[in-house]
Amino acid sequence: MPELSDPRALLAESFGPGAPPALISAPGRVNLIGEHIDYHSLPVLPMALRRSVRVAFRLRTDCHIRAISAGYGLREFEWTAELVPSAAGDWENYLRAAASAISRKWGVKRGIDAAIVSDLPPAAGLSSSSALLVAFTLSLLHANGEAPNFEELMEILPEGEQFVGTRGGGMDHAASLASQAGCASLIEFDPLSVRAVPIPPGWAFLVAHSLTVAEKSGAVRQRYNACRAAGTTALATLGFPSYRAAIEGRTLAELEDPAGHKLVSADERSGFLHVVSEAFRVRTAVEAMEKYDDSGFGRLLLASHASLRDRLHVSSPALDRLVEAAMDSGALGARLTGAGFGGCAVVFCRTEDLAAVRRGLIQRYYADSPGFDESMHLIHAEPGPGALISMKELNAPPHH
Repeated sequence: MPELSDPRALLAESFGPGAPPALISAPGRVNLIGEHIDYHSLPVLPMALRRSVRVAFRLRTDCHIRAISAGYGLREFEWTAELVPSAAGDWENYLRAAASAISRKWGVKRGIDAAIVSDLPPAAGLSSSSALLVAFTLSLLHANGEAPNFEELMEILPEGEQFVGTRGGGMDHAASLASQAGCASLIEFDPLSVRAVPIPPGWAFLVAHSLTVAEKSGAVRQRYNACRAAGTTALATLGFPSYRAAIEGRTLAELEDPAGHKLVSADERSGFLHVVSEAFRVRTAVEAMEKYDDSGFGRLLLASHASLRDRLHVSSPALDRLVEAAMDSGALGARLTGAGFGGCAVVFCRTEDLAAVRRGLIQRYYADSPGFDESMHLIHAEPGPGALISMKELNAPPHH
């Protein structure tokens, strides 16, 4: 695993000496199951990774924001109540999104000088962008003496993501904030709650990069937003007030019948069937985890991938090959994770088989890929703590 460089050194190098900076770390996440359903307020099952975006920062006396990224350079702007996005696709938009979200609830505050480092692969479906949004939002708030709770942060963070132009849900932010080490998080949205579900002993996960990127801009962003729109339109056509109401007290078979008869649009029909079937899979996956049913859990991952591929059409040839290579290498299950279109697959196996599955993936998928970097592209996904827990540890006084 690559060393995560110290943002405090980058801060001093870039902006000069000053008061000792504070430090915030927000992890990325891998979604085990429950894809393209959080924006319909349905439960999902991610876990935080032990990879993160880390920010060192100092409070300024004015409203100016300056931020240096180890990989993407310097950005700066004046924090006002009327911030608008900068150039499409530029990472500065996540900094602006954080400031804009805060100002709507708490008003414009004083700015910060910040240095940002990350050991999360970008555009990989591991929520590096949401981790940046979470980390920078917390940095601005805590620099200004605000200590919001989980619920207050979840009021503003999904809207902040929409400032950038991606109409997602709240899964990434909730997982990055509130996960517990050693656990997956069953995140529900109506009402908002996070329940820690311990990962059974002997279970292991790899995050395998397809070596194709999933940039949330341009055509990909349009397709992502179209998936959400088709699911929402289908729900209205069938006369349900919400997906939760549609699922409550019904079986999957009872929902498939009206979808087949009343939904004329293929996109709407497929979108609706993916959402409801994926919601049932999340429920069953939690039960499998609690019963230590590894083979059942693996089958659910494969079914989820098939639905994302065949119904939502958000997979890719590379991701399909990666899932096949994982299964041929001894995995119990695998599926694309994140928005799709590229990025990563999550691979599930027994701990005793982890080394063999890793070797098999390298031989079957990565052998002819000169750009493959095992430390970034084939990650042992150990469930780590969320930002609200990490903050206490990072800023605790040193032990003597």
